Amino acid sequence: MSDQDVVTEEREDEDDAYALDQKTVAAILEAVENGDAAELTRLMEPLHAADIADLLEQIDSSDRRALITLYGKEFDGEILSELDESIREDVISALSPQVLSDAVREMESDDVVDLLEDLEKPQQDAILEVLEAADRLAVERALSFPEYSAGRLMQREVVMAPEHWTVGEAIDYMRNKDDLPDQFYHLILVDPRLRPTGYVALGKLMAARRDTKLTDLLETSFRTFDVDEEEGDVAYAFNQYHLISAPVVDDDGRLVGVITIDDAMIVLDEEHEEDILRLAGVGDESLSDSTLTIVRQRFPWLAINLGTAILASAVIAQFESTLAAVVALAVLMPIVASMGGNAATQTMTVAVRALATRDLTRSNALRVIRRELVAGFLNGCVFAVLMGAIGMVWFGTPMLGIVLGAAMIINLVVAGLAGVLVPLTLEKVGVDPALASGAFVTTVTDVVGFFAFLGLAAFLLI
Repeated sequence: MSDQDVVTEEREDEDDAYALDQKTVAAILEAVENGDAAELTRLMEPLHAADIADLLEQIDSSDRRALITLYGKEFDGEILSELDESIREDVISALSPQVLSDAVREMESDDVVDLLEDLEKPQQDAILEVLEAADRLAVERALSFPEYSAGRLMQREVVMAPEHWTVGEAIDYMRNKDDLPDQFYHLILVDPRLRPTGYVALGKLMAARRDTKLTDLLETSFRTFDVDEEEGDVAYAFNQYHLISAPVVDDDGRLVGVITIDDAMIVLDEEHEEDILRLAGVGDESLSDSTLTIVRQRFPWLAINLGTAILASAVIAQFESTLAAVVALAVLMPIVASMGGNAATQTMTVAVRALATRDLTRSNALRVIRRELVAGFLNGCVFAVLMGAIGMVWFGTPMLGIVLGAAMIINLVVAGLAGVLVPLTLEKVGVDPALASGAFVTTVTDVVGFFAFLGLAAFLLI
């Protein structure tokens, strides 16, 4: 067996070990149907909370409720934090008050906030009631911050120490403290007014001598975020500056919480996923959405596409006599529009992603536009020669091949230009480029493609 076969086999074994395969899902549903709680618990026990959340998202509503009821007290808070927001309300309503209470108490404060902000008021109140007074106050305070802000994203559980402490004092403090967070990466140093001044990585802390001053071990990556800072900006900073965790401060600069890399990366992943969905005009749609929800979300952009298609058809209608005189134009016309649309989509996708990652800015926009114009022209020339030859051979009319080639060059140049300018313009006027670019870019390439091809044909062939 070759080394490549061994690697492939190992990867397949890993997939089998961790993936929620269909055989397991079928066995779980059979246990639910038979009301066999012991067998269900046996099957669910090896699964990670994320796998259980995936399972709940895959099955229908009636099976989901039956499973939750049978699984009972085994249901924990980590599963709730992993659930897609589209089914959270359904899952929570199926949990008994005691199970819900126990599950929520296990969760970190940032996970509780994330859970509550997607629920209706009655369910929010029901969950807040089961929290201890201090935890409830912390969660209510977090919910008072703007949606999608650092204050909503942070967790209140923070490990901090005075600036003047030594490594030994910090270690003794942490050993004697019985309510440390489950996971943390830095010890945050604060001044007497609780303003963060730096942090020390736990690895450095544990490797240093006890008499070493904490200020001698400070990390250079230290930075803070305001409670009302956009969570998208926070996630960008974590990714850009390779942060592991970062303190959050209030208006007076005092430490109120900490954001960790796992939460920042979730935000980044959600933004990437949102961009992909919006490029296709489907918004925040998920597999758990009902048919009516999907119809409502897709209808507006399908209606816009219909309007733009009518506009392109109106351009074609201006050349009825040309089409009637040269029937071959009707055969070749879709090629020009299709090539322009594909080229524009390529450019637009790169541009929208560059805007999201802040790589495309005013300072380099002109250079990017020039690059796309040249790329469009060169691709246009190559395909113009190819399609021009095909047009001449196919229909035996040399001038038809020239018209087709010239229209191809024009449309691919315009496609490169539109693919950059449309997203830039939409962002400037405050419209999400990922959501609206596709319809406008396609309209531009269709209209220009049809107009260039039929206009040249009317001028040179009729």
